[in-house]
Amino acid sequence: MASAWWPCLILALLSGLAASGFPRSPSRPLGKRSLPEGVVNGIEVYSTKISCKVTSRFAHNVVTTRAVNRADTAKEVSFDVELPKTAFITNFTLTIDGVTYPGNVKEKEVAKKQYEKAVSQGKTAGLVKASGRKLEKFTVSVNVAAGSKVTFELTYEELLKRHKGKYEMYLKVQPKQLVKHFEIEADIFEPQGISTLDAEASFITNDLLGSALTKSFSGRKGRVSFKPSMDQQRSCPTCTDSLLNGDFIITYDVNRESPANVQIVNGYFVHFFAPQGLPVVPKNVVFVIDVSGSMHGRKMEQVRFSLRLGLIFPVKEEDYLNFILFSGDVTTWKDTLVQATPENIEEARTFVKNIDDQGMTNINDGLLRGISMLNKAREEHSVSERSTSIVIMLTDGDPNVGESRPEKIQENVRNAIGGKFPLYNLGFGNNLNYNFLESMALENHGLARRIYEDSDANLQLQGFYEEVANPLLTGVKVEYPENAIQDLTQSAYQHFYDGSEIVVAGRLLDEDMNNFKADVKGHGAINDLTFTEEVDMKEMEKALKEQDYIFGNYIERLWAYLTIEQLLEKRKNAHGEEKENLTAQALDLSLKYHFVTPLTSMVVTKPEDNEDQTAIADKPGEGPADTEVARSMAYLTSYQPPQTPYYYVDGDPHFIIQVPQRDDAICFNVDEDPGTVLRLIQDPITGLTVNGQIIGEKGGNSDSKTRKTYFGKLGIASAHMDFRMEVTPEKIILWSGAAQSTFSWLDTVTVTQDGLSVTINRKKNMVVSFGDGVTFVVVLHQVWKKHPVHQDFLGFYVVDSHRMSAQTHGLLGQFFHPFDFKVSDIHPGSDPTKPDATMVVKNHRLTVTRGSQKDYRKDASVGTKVACWFVHNNGQGLIDGVHSDYIVPNLF
Repeated sequence: MASAWWPCLILALLSGLAASGFPRSPSRPLGKRSLPEGVVNGIEVYSTKISCKVTSRFAHNVVTTRAVNRADTAKEVSFDVELPKTAFITNFTLTIDGVTYPGNVKEKEVAKKQYEKAVSQGKTAGLVKASGRKLEKFTVSVNVAAGSKVTFELTYEELLKRHKGKYEMYLKVQPKQLVKHFEIEADIFEPQGISTLDAEASFITNDLLGSALTKSFSGRKGRVSFKPSMDQQRSCPTCTDSLLNGDFIITYDVNRESPANVQIVNGYFVHFFAPQGLPVVPKNVVFVIDVSGSMHGRKMEQVRFSLRLGLIFPVKEEDYLNFILFSGDVTTWKDTLVQATPENIEEARTFVKNIDDQGMTNINDGLLRGISMLNKAREEHSVSERSTSIVIMLTDGDPNVGESRPEKIQENVRNAIGGKFPLYNLGFGNNLNYNFLESMALENHGLARRIYEDSDANLQLQGFYEEVANPLLTGVKVEYPENAIQDLTQSAYQHFYDGSEIVVAGRLLDEDMNNFKADVKGHGAINDLTFTEEVDMKEMEKALKEQDYIFGNYIERLWAYLTIEQLLEKRKNAHGEEKENLTAQALDLSLKYHFVTPLTSMVVTKPEDNEDQTAIADKPGEGPADTEVARSMAYLTSYQPPQTPYYYVDGDPHFIIQVPQRDDAICFNVDEDPGTVLRLIQDPITGLTVNGQIIGEKGGNSDSKTRKTYFGKLGIASAHMDFRMEVTPEKIILWSGAAQSTFSWLDTVTVTQDGLSVTINRKKNMVVSFGDGVTFVVVLHQVWKKHPVHQDFLGFYVVDSHRMSAQTHGLLGQFFHPFDFKVSDIHPGSDPTKPDATMVVKNHRLTVTRGSQKDYRKDASVGTKVACWFVHNNGQGLIDGVHSDYIVPNLF
């Protein structure tokens, strides 16, 4: 999975100060007061600012709060921030009357020794603890003398992960009192360009929000600012309490013109991959369900709902499924996987409704039965070869019958799955061995989710199912040139799910290289695909000179963040020397980049009663007791056509037929109205057809003598393969049967299936091969978008046809068979630069004119001149019949 946390990807903050021990009253009316408004128990919080800079999904967040003690005596001031569990604190400073007390990240054991003395005096406590499901709470308090000012500043970073098609920054806002200057400010810079940007708040009406909120985006930059006045913060017009108590959510996504994007800065790179328009890979889903006695009540209700939901969201008619129930023993709904037909789904709903709880918990046998069923279906070919298998287990507790040793169950499951498909574990309730479920899921390429017994449990389940509902690729591998990179993060993924994103980062061995190439390969629903991205380093440097938005070495820090995150995940299942090595690597990076991780602590020294006091910020774990602008280059840029006869149509439209035995070429034009579809190739034996639709100039020109027409749409089909392809200057659509895939000319991708290969070379051309012996090239011609007359069009080239049958016909196809011609009586024509001649071809005597056309296979903008004899009158006398014989009603 590309997403690391569910149900939402969050950037959450709770920023506020309050006098220690001061109870928050629900709604205090304005009254006579001697202190300025906004002062609570002598403490005025006069400024709180949350500043977020997001560059290429990597968020750098600074929370700053300033306060002054307006009382006559010293007061304790507290600073609280809630941040995502996925984030790493990188810095904290405390400034009192101009003196700054910094935090330092140290190895946990070293920090512990520094901390023990202060702890023994009972004056301090850990600063970071779990706060609900997704958040960690950072808390620090300090005594502030009368009249003194204090500034708290916390910095943390995280990689925003794409979930259901968007990145979400979820800010928990709760300042606890009116703040004179309160501001949330988010600046977003995405080299791919921002496609959507929105913001909303749960604690304020849209009318009030609109007056305090500004949001805008253009090109690569986006900005959100929320600056409510003190009056806008009031919970009522005459109240001194703040209504800022809830969620502030920013969502955005980036342009997906190309499925991949590579960015390189200072020798580090990050590679984002999120293709669109691919058909969903069919799934074989086995639900392994704990029906032991401990699931009684609310948890069993949640399981029933979960399964009913699972029958709606992730299961489609082409999928297969089954249910395995385990308590003390194991039972199944069906003996084998069954197709998710409407009838079977209805029967499954009835089955799920009647599930009851009883007995012990035999996790081992339940999982092994489900895994065996999936393996058997694959071995017996009872499911599609291109389908993918998934095991989803729903349980609430520890195994207590049969094989009950967690480490042995993990070994059994790992051996049974053999790396072939993922395991997802949904844990219900608080008193389960979550570490066991998470560890088992991670080592089988899945993940674990804790489902809390709260009112929104149904939404938690719905979010999970939506996340895994639509696999677009399986067996995804990201490849880079050998000996060009080092320190690569995870580059192989079992699945790519629609709406998510794969992120790979690493270091370049040669920082002076001129270009950088990356391939992403995967198995799709109907074919294998290879997406290629190539970056021109000089162009990259120009594109990333946005110093106002980009914070320094952000890609290096993104790489470090991702590397630490993945090392810590691997560490959960490691033992002995392997675990020691992973720990050492993660610790070294945590210290180098100043990250508070489970291996490090932040030591904060603060003044207390005329002596320094030490506190520690630790990162809590998840345990049983927790409460929780790249340029794509052509894949075949050096493509050289074979030295065999070739035939093509390009331009207005000009048909060119190369005749090798004469070392010469013949050409002709076809003049027809825009919208006309012409048959270019038809082979009844191989089942291949190619048709082209004519387009005209912008605005239209009805004068056939002066108008220019081109091919604006091509239809390529194989009846034997049940394959069709529609090509326009905007996009390429592939159908394999009813399954559809859509690509743009901004992609660089290779699609393969039995007997077929399609390679799209970004903004350049497309190579289509049917086995060994039939190869077509489609060339993209792009013109200035604001040109008053011309528009984009296509050229079509046949570079290999020797496997096509002797019965092939069409405006181009008829010339695949050997033919000859003779030219004589060359004499000056009406244009002195273009002599006329007499040609004998196909038993016809024709007057032809010497001219030239362009071959654009190597360079779509300039082309190579090809000399040819031009046949007038729409090729009459050269082609069989007349050109109107080749008009067909549609592309396919």
